[in-house]
Amino acid sequence: MKPVASRVKAIQPSPTVRLGTLAKELQAKGERVENLSIGEPDFPTPAHIIEAAKRALDDVPMTKYVSSLGLRELREAIAEKSQRENGIPATADNVLVAPTKHCLFLAIMALVEPGDEVLMPDPGWVSYDPMTRLAGGRPVPVPAADEAGFLMTPDAIEEAITPRTKAVLVNSPSNPAGVVFSEDVFRGIADACRDHDLFLISDEIYEKIIYEGRHISPASLDGMFDRTITVHGFSKTYAMTGWRVGWLAAEKSLLKEIVKVQEQTITCVPGFVQRAARAALTGPTAPVEKMVAEFRARRDIASEELSRVPQLQAFRPGGAFYFFPRYDGGTPAHEVSERLLKEGHVAVTPGSAFGQLGEGHLRISYAASRETIRRGIRNIGAVLGKRSAR
Repeated sequence: MKPVASRVKAIQPSPTVRLGTLAKELQAKGERVENLSIGEPDFPTPAHIIEAAKRALDDVPMTKYVSSLGLRELREAIAEKSQRENGIPATADNVLVAPTKHCLFLAIMALVEPGDEVLMPDPGWVSYDPMTRLAGGRPVPVPAADEAGFLMTPDAIEEAITPRTKAVLVNSPSNPAGVVFSEDVFRGIADACRDHDLFLISDEIYEKIIYEGRHISPASLDGMFDRTITVHGFSKTYAMTGWRVGWLAAEKSLLKEIVKVQEQTITCVPGFVQRAARAALTGPTAPVEKMVAEFRARRDIASEELSRVPQLQAFRPGGAFYFFPRYDGGTPAHEVSERLLKEGHVAVTPGSAFGQLGEGHLRISYAASRETIRRGIRNIGAVLGKRSAR
């Protein structure tokens, strides 16, 4: 048989697959596993959102194709939110509705020519690199590690820019470290994009899950709306990971090109899901506030527990729901994670999954119950303490 496409062969499987398989094997044996690896809220989708989807199915029913751009009523609600909360001068005609992960892929596919370079944080979310490669582009990791407070600084971006650079990809609050970019940092990044005529892709999926600092949307800064694609969604804020709905906002002529990719791939997000998304944006905010307050309490619990593990040095996150501590020793992160699972029955994500500079770290999610957090981190401490005593 002829080989599959080289662009797919070059993409590595998810580095968490093996750990996930091991965790399931332990659970199948009836053993308890403290899961601190998951990247989704452990809360139910608020009831008013579910009811809106039910009504859309029962009363209409909304089971047919809708516009590839998305329901007008939802795009209007997104635009209103973007103007009011983020200072982004978007109208409904600047908005496209798609799963958040797909929005990032749409943006990259619409911007990147073969050989174009996309600057992205290292460590950074696991899918930025393969998405860029699938589009024929070259991912360029920009240092955003411990010594920089996990920030992709304007100076580091300037150093990485070449004549082939097409876009800069930023994420605040960030995954895996939970860092919140300040306005000064974003102004510096905006200056670099303007000076070198670059696009900016801003991943803002964790916007509402923030404890310190203030969320800044770079598209709100002077002259940046025309060159920024803002990507956002409902998964984290409204515990809607399985609904697969989000949005991007961009200048009209750019959006016209992006929607072509949507039309030739998934066509549209189901209408009843979009009705639920609109209910999320326009409905009561109390469920979100309650969830964020609980995440804050869990962060503080995790911080206290981590402080008792001398083998870990943890940066205190200002947003999202992850810690990204560095551990002692030179053992590869995937080996440490596997050992923690086998010996301590706790699942974490190896830092190397997030880039070369993530090596030597573990991503610990506190999207879990308070007791799971306590037991899991104590188990981590026990395993690492046992190893360091040898």
